[in-house]
Amino acid sequence: MDRSTTQFDKYTKIWSGPRPASFFDVDCSIGKILFAFMRNHPNSICQISDTEGTALTNGEAITFAIRIAQQLKAMGLKQDDVVGIMGTNTTYLMPVLLGCLLNGTPFHAVSPWQDEGTIKHLFSITRPKLIFCDGKCFQRLSIIARILKSHVYTLKDHRLGMPRVEDLLEPTRAELYYVPETLLLGGDHTVAILCTSGTTGPPKAVCISNSACLFDFGFVTGQDVLLSFSTIDWSAGMFNMLFSCCHGSTRIIPDRPYTPEYMIQLVEKYKVTLLTVVPQQVASLLKIPKTSAQKLRSIKHLLFAGGHCLVATLKKMQSFLHGSGILRNAYGLTEVGTMVSYNYDTQSKPTSVGRLMANIRVKIVDSSGELQGPKGLGEILCHNGQPWSGYVGNPQATAEMRDSAGWYHTGDVGYFDEDHHLHIVERKKDMLKYLGMMYYPHEVEEVIGQMPDVAEVCVFGIFRETEGDAAAASVVLRSGSKLDPKHVEQYVRKNVSVQFKHLHGGVQFVPQLAKSANGKVNRQAVKAAYLRDATQS
Repeated sequence: MDRSTTQFDKYTKIWSGPRPASFFDVDCSIGKILFAFMRNHPNSICQISDTEGTALTNGEAITFAIRIAQQLKAMGLKQDDVVGIMGTNTTYLMPVLLGCLLNGTPFHAVSPWQDEGTIKHLFSITRPKLIFCDGKCFQRLSIIARILKSHVYTLKDHRLGMPRVEDLLEPTRAELYYVPETLLLGGDHTVAILCTSGTTGPPKAVCISNSACLFDFGFVTGQDVLLSFSTIDWSAGMFNMLFSCCHGSTRIIPDRPYTPEYMIQLVEKYKVTLLTVVPQQVASLLKIPKTSAQKLRSIKHLLFAGGHCLVATLKKMQSFLHGSGILRNAYGLTEVGTMVSYNYDTQSKPTSVGRLMANIRVKIVDSSGELQGPKGLGEILCHNGQPWSGYVGNPQATAEMRDSAGWYHTGDVGYFDEDHHLHIVERKKDMLKYLGMMYYPHEVEEVIGQMPDVAEVCVFGIFRETEGDAAAASVVLRSGSKLDPKHVEQYVRKNVSVQFKHLHGGVQFVPQLAKSANGKVNRQAVKAAYLRDATQS
C-alpha cells in the first residue's frame, strides 16, 4: 500500500486516496475466495481458542463450513434469507460464518451482551429464519425467536433438548464435491449485517456488501498472530476473522471478558504480532503494573480504532513498544464497510487518523454548506465508490447517512492538515455551547488526560437554562492516586485559557466509564450516571 498518495484537488476541494488495480473480482463471492485459499493451505492453523483449548486448521474449518453450508441449503435458506448470530468468540462460530458466506446467506450478528429489548428490536428488523447463539443468551432471545418461528442452535453452553451446532457437522459424501454458491447480485450482494454502536440511539442493522469485504490489508502475512477482543458483531471482529482466513494468519479468540491483565497474558503466551484494540483498552493497559516492554515485545502492529486516544496515553504506550511505526490509528464507519483512513505515524501525528485508504474520497463541509480546503473545519463526508443497501428496514436513516450522490454524512467534525492527514475533532452531535461559545468535549478531555494520575476521562455538558452546556467530567484515576476533584478543576483552569471550557459542571471520580457493547465510551450513559449520583448525594 502506498502511504503517500492522498491527493487534494483544489478545484473540487476533494481529497482522494490511492487507486490501485483491484486484486479481486468484486463480483466473486468472498466465500469462494476463502474456500479456495483454505482448501489450498489445509495445514495452516487459522484459529486458536484460548478458553476452550481448541485449534482449527484451515482444512478443518472449511470442512465444517461446507457441512454447515450444505445444511443451510437443505433447510431451504436462500440468498435473500438471514441467519442470526449471537455469540462470543468460540470454536464453531467461525465455521458458521464461513458456512453462511459459502451459501450466500447473509448473517446478522448481534452482540451477545445486548439486553432483551435491543435483541428483539434488531432481530425484528432482519427476521432471521435460523439463529445461532450461546446457551446463556437464549433466555434473552427466546421470545423474539418464538415470534419469528426461528430455529435456534446453540454454539456453546448447550441446553437440554435444544439443537446444537455440532448436530450440523456430520460428514457427508457430497462435501468432497462441494462448490460455493454464486452470488446472484455479485459484488452488491449483502453478505453480512452488523450493528451500529447505539451511542446516539437504538442500534441500526447495517448492510455489508460482498465487494466491501474484498480488500487486501497489505501488511498482514501468514506469519502473523492476530488478537482482538471484539466479537463478530463489530467490524473489527469480522475483519480479523477474514484476515486470518484469507492471509493465512492465526487468530487467537478469547471467550472471556476483557481485562488488561488477560490481554497481556495472551500477547505473551501466543507471541501476538497484530493487536487490535479500542482506545479505552490502550488506557487500561497503562493502568496495570504488569504492562512492560518485555511482555509486549512480539507486537509488530498495535492498531486502535473506534474513538479518540489521549495524546499523553499514546506517548506512554509508545514507550512500551519496540520501535516506531508500531502504534497505529484507524478511522472508519461500519456503513462504509472498511476503513476510511489509516495513520502509520502516531509519533509525529498523534492527533491524526492518517491518510486516506484506497478508493476513498473525502470532502469537508462547514455548517453553511461550503467546501473547505486544508485546515478548514467541517463535517467529514466520504465516498467509497460502491453501492450500499443501507440500514435494513430504515430508509429514512439510510437517506440521512448517505445522500443521492453517494456521500456518507459521518456526523464527525474534522479537517485535513497541510500533509493531507485527516484529524477528527469530535462528533457533530457532541458539540456543546456555553455562554454562547461552542466547544467540543474532546478538547477538555485532552487537557485532563495530561494529568499523570488520570487513566480515563469523559467530558459532557450539564445543561443550565441561563448558561447552556456547562462542562463536567467523569474521571477514572490510576491506582494509588490521591487526587481530589478540585485538583482537576484547577488544572483545567490553569491550562485552558478560555473560561467557557472550564469545568463549571464539576468533576466526579468513578471506578469505570460506561461503555457500549463494542467497548466505546457511551457519553450519554456516563452523563446519566453522573446526574444520578449527583441527585443522590
